[in-house]
Amino acid sequence: MQKSKAIIALSAVTIPAATAYFLYENNHLTVSDYVFESKKVPESFDGFKIVHVSDLHNKSFGKNNIKLFELIEAQNPDIIVISGDLVDSRHTDKKVALDFLKVASKIAPTFYTTGNHEGRFPESEMAEFLRDAEKMGATVLTHDTVTLTIGDEKIYLCGIADGLRRRKNLKSLMKGTDDVLTLLISHRPQYGKLYARCGADLTFSGHAHGGQMRLGKLGSVISPDQGFFPKYSEGIHYFGTSATVISRGLGNSLIPTRINNPPEVVVCTLKRK
Repeated sequence: MQKSKAIIALSAVTIPAATAYFLYENNHLTVSDYVFESKKVPESFDGFKIVHVSDLHNKSFGKNNIKLFELIEAQNPDIIVISGDLVDSRHTDKKVALDFLKVASKIAPTFYTTGNHEGRFPESEMAEFLRDAEKMGATVLTHDTVTLTIGDEKIYLCGIADGLRRRKNLKSLMKGTDDVLTLLISHRPQYGKLYARCGADLTFSGHAHGGQMRLGKLGSVISPDQGFFPKYSEGIHYFGTSATVISRGLGNSLIPTRINNPPEVVVCTLKRK
């Protein structure tokens, strides 16, 4: 009897504590700051600030995502880039995604590239969704390049849909950009070397969800495509003079919780070397 009472008492303490911890881990927004330094950064773009958002998966932080928008706006971004999976194919709510694009586009020019979850839409549904995304004010980049200018100086921003991420498509997308700083939005981070070889100076990716769980020195535990203890799940990774910035993402999908891996908004500032 004494033992049973002790177990009940322990459960009464540990279960609420564990629940509170998991709720905190999945809803406490964090900001990670990176600096990308390069000789190719034009003078006018020295200090240019990019907010990178990925893998929202229909999640809301506060009513109508107000907490997320307040955090993004506080970073004072020059542009916002989104590297896919705004929706979740297992419980799709396009309204959350479209509302996010609508508000984000009012904060700063917003550029959106699709991930593998949007790629599961039927073709006609995908076309309609992307048209709606454009109506919300975002620039959708599925195999496209836009020129960003300040004064008479420029950089390129490219985006490629997850389903088109192949060497020949990447090369054709970034052909002729060698002499100008070229940014790329592409959902999957494990192809950083490929992105660099095809012409990207700085790539923005997500997909890995930060390894979902992070365990001290072991680091990330598991991610899509990379399996256990993935190498490319967060942070900034260099490939020669090029780099890939990986967002840990905001929402969850197949695995419903995060451990030691809170939702993340990334800020990357360009610096002239």
